[in-house]
Amino acid sequence: MKLINTKRRLGLALLASLLCSTPAWAQSWPAKPIRLVVNFAPGGAADVIARALGPQLSQALKQPVVIDNKPGAGGNIGSGEVAKAPNDGYTLLMSSGGAITINPLIYNKMSFDPEKDLVPVAAVSRVLVYLETNPSVPANNLREFIAYARANPGKLSFGSPGQGSSPHLAGEMLKRMAKIEAAHVPYKGAGPALTDVLGGQLQFWFDPGPGLKHVKEGRLKLLGVGSGNRSPQYPDLPTLSESGLPGFDADSLFGIYAPTGTPPAVVARLHDEINKALQLPAVADAIKALGAEPAVMSREEFIERHAKERERFGGLVKELGLKVD
Repeated sequence: MKLINTKRRLGLALLASLLCSTPAWAQSWPAKPIRLVVNFAPGGAADVIARALGPQLSQALKQPVVIDNKPGAGGNIGSGEVAKAPNDGYTLLMSSGGAITINPLIYNKMSFDPEKDLVPVAAVSRVLVYLETNPSVPANNLREFIAYARANPGKLSFGSPGQGSSPHLAGEMLKRMAKIEAAHVPYKGAGPALTDVLGGQLQFWFDPGPGLKHVKEGRLKLLGVGSGNRSPQYPDLPTLSESGLPGFDADSLFGIYAPTGTPPAVVARLHDEINKALQLPAVADAIKALGAEPAVMSREEFIERHAKERERFGGLVKELGLKVD
């Protein structure tokens, strides 16, 4: 009986030590640099936001935050790499909402399941999309653009950061609602697509923000915003819904994710530090320069937005029959 009691005490002591070890480990986190993977090419909205957020997180966590661009397959390459990374809090993902919620609906083969293999850590920004054209397109508003597109069927092309991205779906919405023809050209990020709009290889696109500085320089024309509401940064710019396409709304929520199984204490710490950073002028101003809005919200709200985004775009994806092998 004494031996049994001794074993029981040892077992309880071991259990107590295991229960206490996770909080102790979480308190010592982070003890080395953190890698923040951006699943799109440099120059796009996700990249710009990550590079504004990184230094502030580094200062708060007292460890370097290294930005690592892993573009391709509509964000799947970078997302998949994070999903398969150790769940120790040292590998994170900055992604558009579409890469998480829409890709499973359109890609026939994915090496991971975003819902099961990634945990939402914190929302970062509501990213609006702006209809912009190369100056060679003779249109100064949505009505003139639609008239020009209808008069030139099959002669227009538009780019996007990838299949299933909000700029891609915005272009498909425009084609369907305005009854125009245009070829979609997917890229590995907004940066490369922007380069070809500026160069005239593409006639238009839905800009997630990086192109707005070129609008100010006269290198692109801004015709409207593809959001349910006007942009706070461009209050005089009409939405496409106001301009003749009722119900047009293609904005998306960008955020940060971690591999499933990352300790809850680490996820909670990251969530709190990210929300604090979003309220700092250096980060908020970088987001607003994209014509986007900082998104400070609880994890529960962030997760709820995933479901709403999937529902909002899912019908369109099904109707269009969008599939990628």
